[in-house]
Amino acid sequence: MEGFEIIEKLGDGAYSIVYKVKRKEDSNIYALKKVKLKGLSDKEKQNALNEVRILASVKSPFVISYKEAFIEEETETLCIVMEYADKGDLYQKIVHLKKIGCLIEEIDAWKIFIQMVRGLKSLHDLKILHRDLKSANIFLFSDGTAKIGDLNVSKVAQKGLGYTQTGTPYYASPEVWKDKPYDNKSDVWSLGCVLYEMITLRPPFRAQNMEGLYNKVCKGQFSRIPDKFSDDLFKVVQFLLQVNPISRPSCEQILNYPIVQKRIEYFKSFAGEEESEDKCLLKTIHMPKKFIIFI
Repeated sequence: MEGFEIIEKLGDGAYSIVYKVKRKEDSNIYALKKVKLKGLSDKEKQNALNEVRILASVKSPFVISYKEAFIEEETETLCIVMEYADKGDLYQKIVHLKKIGCLIEEIDAWKIFIQMVRGLKSLHDLKILHRDLKSANIFLFSDGTAKIGDLNVSKVAQKGLGYTQTGTPYYASPEVWKDKPYDNKSDVWSLGCVLYEMITLRPPFRAQNMEGLYNKVCKGQFSRIPDKFSDDLFKVVQFLLQVNPISRPSCEQILNYPIVQKRIEYFKSFAGEEESEDKCLLKTIHMPKKFIIFI
């Protein structure tokens, strides 16, 4: 950590803290996530390493980029250095819009949505399921870029399917709620929930308790979006939030959907492909030998 100056704490979770830092070597600003390995279960330690592996594998302008990882041995802490989102996350933006009593501009909703789809496609092309796509995991930049981040519970799907229930209840797909096998279409459902929340400032499915939420999600019934927004935007929401995963589109199909294609043409600067043609998932991450003691 002596190579970094901590500027402020950005947030924390059960086992990790994220800081805004300045790297002394280049004076650039980064986000640094510290994961305390001591006391974690083997599964939790593997999740932490998995995030490094996946971040280092994905080369997309729409996924938070990985810079480096190292072990702080004296505290048994894994430190992951990533690019810093100077405009915070989409959830923070939604909270701000609620506070000032405004809805997002439709043009901004389309911009963010198209970039979310592109970022998710980059993961799915590597057979990575995000599994916790939500507004708090969409990071925003002052140049208008939106990127997917927080890949802690992401999973490389065996035979394209996942089985472990994970994620955040408001964004979880019907198949996850029902404890059924799921695939990348589960992420597409979550994407639909994020899009709906971005334009209405609330999740599509809400209830007083988990049972009520389960029933609403499994029925797939949600209110129409405000009249301020176009029918096209609502059609995309309906396209994504289909209870039957087979009926849901893939990211490729979303990007080729005529309604979305029309906006991609409009946003030429957001229509670029991934930065790298190398779509190969790293098999492992090499760590110092002493790290074996911790895991």
